[in-house]
Amino acid sequence: MTKKKFSGALNFSEFKWIDLKFSDLMGNMHHITLPIKNLDEIRKYGVGFDSSSCPGFKSVEGGDMVLMIDENTAFNEPFSNEPTVSFFCRVKEADTRKDYDRDPRGIAARAEEYLKDQSIGDEILFGPEFEFYVFDRVNVKNSENITECRIESYEANMSIEKEDVNETGEFLQKKQGYHAMPPKDKFQSLRQEISNVIMNYGIDLIYHHHEVGAGQNEIEIKRYPLVKTGDNIQIIKYFIKMISYKFELSATFMPKPMFNMPGTGMHFHQHIFKNKKNLFYGDEYGGLSKLAEYYVAGLLRHGRSLLAFTNPSTNSYKRLVPGFEAPVKLFYSLANRSSAIRIPKYATSEGEKRIEFRPPDGTANPYLACAAMLMAGIDGIKNKISLKDNNFGPFDINMEHADKKILDKVKSCPASLQEALQALKDDNEFLLKGNVFSKQMIESYIEYKEREALDMNKRPHPYEFELYF
Repeated sequence: MTKKKFSGALNFSEFKWIDLKFSDLMGNMHHITLPIKNLDEIRKYGVGFDSSSCPGFKSVEGGDMVLMIDENTAFNEPFSNEPTVSFFCRVKEADTRKDYDRDPRGIAARAEEYLKDQSIGDEILFGPEFEFYVFDRVNVKNSENITECRIESYEANMSIEKEDVNETGEFLQKKQGYHAMPPKDKFQSLRQEISNVIMNYGIDLIYHHHEVGAGQNEIEIKRYPLVKTGDNIQIIKYFIKMISYKFELSATFMPKPMFNMPGTGMHFHQHIFKNKKNLFYGDEYGGLSKLAEYYVAGLLRHGRSLLAFTNPSTNSYKRLVPGFEAPVKLFYSLANRSSAIRIPKYATSEGEKRIEFRPPDGTANPYLACAAMLMAGIDGIKNKISLKDNNFGPFDINMEHADKKILDKVKSCPASLQEALQALKDDNEFLLKGNVFSKQMIESYIEYKEREALDMNKRPHPYEFELYF
């Protein structure tokens, strides 16, 4: 892919089109494209759209909304046939131009402001890990008489048609893909191209590598402020999907696309700074500060309701099961990958000390997920929630092999989306502080997700035929 100047001081006269990007309440990205000659008018008046067609937004009778561009987000669209400048947008009320309370990007911005208003810190930095599967072919059919999904992965020597079988002998054994070398790693070139586009866009990339599962990949980036993190996640997922499509491959962020194979999460590294000083660095367990411990306790106290935002799909809870390095218990520890919150052992310096929240996955709306995590952490700090008194650890053991007496004391992650949504119904006051989230937004979100879970539950599953037919 040709290297383009992505962001910074762009010369708008070089472009022919403007592409406006925004996210609905569920985290789906949308866009609208307009001629560049309309830029001044767009800056002044915004662009109207029908929000009733966007999941979680307004009803038909009051659906008119306006997109207002964020000037600081301008970048050169890498996948357009003609010169196109893209912007991320905020969603505003059409008549008053006030912030729309269900705009995910606006919620993230209000969470950042709330952190400052509480005089806790200047900013929180988030660093997501992008895990995703890449398959050669995926065929999905759902109707009254057909329910099936067929996945082909030549890297795993999984194919449907006999003539498409991998005949090189170079394929990965089950769960043997971690840091695999080419030619068994068939996606080095794909990840390289994705990484180049990410870096050209201006995001500081740490590394990319093959993950444990056949077809499973990971890209990790540096840590950025909350709203910027949301933008980064949305645009990187877009880059990964588009470049995979260019290679005639199919990329997915589904947490558990294949039975009995490793799941894919999106772990979030995070820490708070004030006057450029890392407030998570200290002398407590794992090198954390007391403030960091309160933050961790807030995440764990509200962990069950948080997962309604960080793990918002029915498929999310097929990943959060024992045996696959996925957290199922809400506790913290140093370098323990069975914990919900891990203190990375290698991050020892003052600037790098941080915590990693491990349950989230790539189906989350990143703006809502990050805002909710911050609000839970702030609640922990303000109320000085105790880790010890709540049996949050530290536990330096693999919880999958822990004594039942210990297991019974430690709170579990929800086992289903319905369970997470019920937890959010019961525990959402911490999200309403500073008008960051609203009751109406949370109710709308829960209602939409409950319908999604019900639709899934009503459908016969192919395995049920194997069991009961």
